[in-house]
Amino acid sequence: MPTPFPWMSAELAALESAGLRRARRVVRPLAGGACKIDGRRLWNFAGNDYLGLAGDPQVVAAAQTALSESGVGARASALVAGRTEWHARLEQALARFEGQEAAVLFPTGYAANVGTIAALVDENDVVVCDRLNHASLIDGCRLSGAKLRVFRHSELDTLERVLHKAAEFRRRLIVTDAVFSMDGDVAPLRELCDLAERFDADVLVDEAHGTGVFGEHGRGVCEHLGVEDRIAVRIGTLSKSIGTLGGFVAGSQSLVDWLWNKARPQVFSTALPPAICAAAVAAIEIIRSEPERRTTLWQNCEFVRRELAQLKIDVSPSSVGPIIPILLGNPDAAVAAQQKLEEHGCLVAAIRPPTVPHGTSRLRISLSAAHDESALKTLVAALQEAVSVP
Repeated sequence: MPTPFPWMSAELAALESAGLRRARRVVRPLAGGACKIDGRRLWNFAGNDYLGLAGDPQVVAAAQTALSESGVGARASALVAGRTEWHARLEQALARFEGQEAAVLFPTGYAANVGTIAALVDENDVVVCDRLNHASLIDGCRLSGAKLRVFRHSELDTLERVLHKAAEFRRRLIVTDAVFSMDGDVAPLRELCDLAERFDADVLVDEAHGTGVFGEHGRGVCEHLGVEDRIAVRIGTLSKSIGTLGGFVAGSQSLVDWLWNKARPQVFSTALPPAICAAAVAAIEIIRSEPERRTTLWQNCEFVRRELAQLKIDVSPSSVGPIIPILLGNPDAAVAAQQKLEEHGCLVAAIRPPTVPHGTSRLRISLSAAHDESALKTLVAALQEAVSVP
């Protein structure tokens, strides 16, 4: 019998040689921002559980209640028979939290981005995308069929020229992350809104890494920068600060109704498990009622950045919040630093192409409100050993 895809072995070997082959690991989450890998306890600085809610007892208890009442799976897509009372409660909780009329759920944040963009524009339109947007936003732009225009990261002069040339298109949609997940910087949303209003365009923002972290009430960068009323579409995820699974769009009733009818990843996917919805409702209530978690997170961010500055370990000055990238350039250097950090008790992600551009491999530190002073000091000491400082 012939071997399927005989070219794969050579291609995998090429990835290995370039330091770009990925390996799977089994990670056991532990309380307090820690985890266990291969029997070793490590501080987890590689996740996105920014507020420590993924294992919070209230969130877990809510999931257990829904699990006992509704079982594991939703059994159908939401439009057929999969939308339970737990889904309805979560939609209502998200709409209230975001200060919007309604919300619609997606199986993942990736599906929310792809499905929403494709539902809003087609071959008659132009979609303008920041080069460093998350892959799900880029894929959504490509799959929409709209004319795709890409501008260099936050280069507003280029964006202005693109919009000026796009006047003949039916619709113009500017797509951006709120927080860029590999660099930790925030989009210039005020300036993007100014350009959108000038050129009759709409702005779509993915708040995946902003929700729960930025803003007085934790609604994200749009709230933080005071542009919530100027953003046409706000997309979020339940899998970062909210600690569960799924994506959502919160907005006007007409937008949500449109997505219920036109967003294919939502229409044709089995609905989220009811227990996940119940857990997310509990997490949203904690975000609303316990702002001190956000305060602790930002204190942790300030502590680590201050300590790294004293060690002369360079961190991008545009990086803010819990994502702290340390550029090392070479993939092998990033992997070697990751391994040294593990030897010193810390799990930190080594990020390599194609996730980031060639020549920008890095360590990506991700902080959480669950990390205590001991965890942060362990991280700083480990970085001092793992990262060469000239």
